[in-house]
Amino acid sequence: MTRITLGPAPVSPLMLVLMGLATRALPAVPDPSAAAVSAVFAGRQPSGPQVQKESFGRLPDGQAVDLFTLRNGRGLEAQVMTLGATLVTVRAPDRAGKVQPVTLYKRSLDEYLKGHPLLGSIVGRYANRIAGARFVIDGVPYALEANAGKHHIHGGRRGFQWLLWQAEPLLVARSAGVRLQLVSPDGQAGYPGTLRTTVVYRLTEDNELVMDYTATTDKPTHVNLTNHAYWNLTGTEGADVLGHILQVEADHYLPADEALIPTGEIRSVHGTPLDFTRPVAIGARVDQLARKYYDDCFVLRKKPGEELSLAARLVEPRSGRTMEVWTTQPGMQLYTGNRFGVCLETQHYPDSPNKPAFPSTLLRPGQTYRQTTVHKFGIQP
Repeated sequence: MTRITLGPAPVSPLMLVLMGLATRALPAVPDPSAAAVSAVFAGRQPSGPQVQKESFGRLPDGQAVDLFTLRNGRGLEAQVMTLGATLVTVRAPDRAGKVQPVTLYKRSLDEYLKGHPLLGSIVGRYANRIAGARFVIDGVPYALEANAGKHHIHGGRRGFQWLLWQAEPLLVARSAGVRLQLVSPDGQAGYPGTLRTTVVYRLTEDNELVMDYTATTDKPTHVNLTNHAYWNLTGTEGADVLGHILQVEADHYLPADEALIPTGEIRSVHGTPLDFTRPVAIGARVDQLARKYYDDCFVLRKKPGEELSLAARLVEPRSGRTMEVWTTQPGMQLYTGNRFGVCLETQHYPDSPNKPAFPSTLLRPGQTYRQTTVHKFGIQP
C-alpha cells in the first residue's frame, strides 16, 4: 500500500499558490471549554498537523479511491475518502484521553460499495427534498430524477455522494486538510448547468473540523450542499445516541407533510418535542413523535449580518466528549433514524426552489456559492 505523508515542514508562498491554499479566513469560534480541552489534548502528537494519503481500493471500473488521514497534532484525527468526498471517521479523545471513532463508518471500500445511508458523504446537488422532483427557473421548468416516490432527494440516485472526487492534500496555517473537487455536467439528474464544486476539510490545532464549500455554474441552477455524518460521541460501537444531550440554537422549525416536504409554514418549537432551546437528552421526548425518531429541519437563530454562528451543541455525559456545530447556513436537519448516530446537517431549507418565501438556493453564472460549517470538539470535566 503506497502512502504519502506531509508533515509540518515549512511551506513556501509559491507552494501555497500551487496547492491552492488561499482559503478565506474564518471568524474565530469561541472556546468555552478551553481549560478542560487542554487537559486532554495538550501534548499529544507533538509533531504538529499532518496529512497522509493512501490507497483505499478501486471501483468496479478500475478507478482508484484514495484515503486521506488528517491529524492536528493534538489527538484529533479525521479520514476522508475520494468516493463521495466522504468523511469516513473522526477520532477524538474522551475525558480519560482514550481516542475512539465518533462517527459511524464502514471499514472497507467494499462495504461502502454495497450501499450505506450516506455515512459522512457530501450530498448534492441538492441536499434534502424537492417536491414533485421539479422546479422552475426564469419561467423554464426542469424535471429532476424522482427517487423518493414522486419527489427528489439528495441529488438523485447518482448524487455527489456516489461520485469520485479529485483530491489533493493541504498543509497550512496550523491545520491539516484535503481539498476535493467535482464537475457535475449539465443535465445530471435533471439539473441545469455545469456545476464545479470544491469542498475543503481541515483539522485545526484548535480542535476544529472545518468544512468549506464553494461552487460555480455556467447556467442558473439550484445548489444546497451538506455533509451527512452520523455522530456518536460515546466512542462505543453499538451504543445508541439517546443519552446524548443536545441543544439547538433555533426557536422555530419547518412543519412537513408525510413525505417530509415542508408546508411553507415556520412554527415555534416551544411546547413540542422539537424544543431543544435548552439542553435535553435526544431520547427524552422521541417517543412523542409519530415516527419515533427525528427527521426535522430547524430554522437557525441568526443575528442581523451574522455569518458563522452556533447551530448546536452535543454532549455525551459518559465519555465527556462535546461537539459544537457552527455554520453560515440558515437551517439544520436533525436526523436520528437508526438511533445509533445523530445527523446535524447544516443546509438551506428543503424544497426551497418551490418556496419563494424561503432563503433562495438559486446560483447564477458569475456568482459563487459559499458556505462553511465548523465542528469544534471539546471535553466536559
